[in-house]
Amino acid sequence: MAKVFIDGSAGTTGLEIHQRLKERSDIQLLQISEELRKDPAERKRLMNEADVVFLCLPDQAAIEAAALVDNPDTCIIDASTAHRTNPEWTYGFAELGLEEEIAKAKRIANPGCHATGFISIVYPLVKSGLLDKDALLTCVSLTGYTGGGKKMIADYEAEDKPAQLCSPALYAVGQSHKHLPEMMKVCGIENAPVFCPVVDDYARGMATTVMLHKGQLAREASLQDIWQTLADFYKGRKLVAVREKDAPAGSIYANTRAGLDSLEIIVNGNDDRITITALFDNLGKGASGAAIQNMNIALGVEETTGLNV
Repeated sequence: MAKVFIDGSAGTTGLEIHQRLKERSDIQLLQISEELRKDPAERKRLMNEADVVFLCLPDQAAIEAAALVDNPDTCIIDASTAHRTNPEWTYGFAELGLEEEIAKAKRIANPGCHATGFISIVYPLVKSGLLDKDALLTCVSLTGYTGGGKKMIADYEAEDKPAQLCSPALYAVGQSHKHLPEMMKVCGIENAPVFCPVVDDYARGMATTVMLHKGQLAREASLQDIWQTLADFYKGRKLVAVREKDAPAGSIYANTRAGLDSLEIIVNGNDDRITITALFDNLGKGASGAAIQNMNIALGVEETTGLNV
């Protein structure tokens, strides 16, 4: 039975991971007493006893926590931004062809939520040569408020919340969102996209959309070519799929995959103007679900164990 310790289990991501893992018979959750929750010595003891440690902490705290682990057999999965561009850490997005690296890794950086949507779309297009590495891209990413942590959840769920929280909020408008370096590095692109994240008054679910004009493509390609490229790239995957090209067009709702750990890509538009949308749950494939998928791979169990697909 694998021993697992969650450092930061009181936060949104940590709580979600804890709730899922406590139901599994193949996992022993190592618990820290409330009075020792911030005690470095006790945290270090439990981390080095564990087979897998989840870091659900702010960036600097995650860096400090990772330094406490000296057991070479302990695998750390960091849910923060801290290590996502660090070459010494394996990026935890298995569907990019990284399963073998994740299976061998002892340091795994869990992808960011907005980054997951963007990368799922752009990485295959760059890899296939449909997009050049110097492409100028635009992305809008809509998320539910649970992605913002406990304070944001409390603000949105307050009975006396201000009127503006009942409408979509564009944020990080200065083009300095913390997921941008990760998006660029993993996709291998040279220019940061014009990125517009939006949080709205619903709990869970994301719709990340990349918009393309045919002039942005590296070679002549149709809407069908783009759909086929993505469909081929993710063929056979259990947690990422491309919607059938003949599916009826219509409105796309960001909370469609709330409660699920899988991601669906939808290609719409025409040969001149294309929108590609990744639909997923910000706490599923965008956070806790992806972390558990990475743990499963690292432990050598079936990747969807304990996940909602």
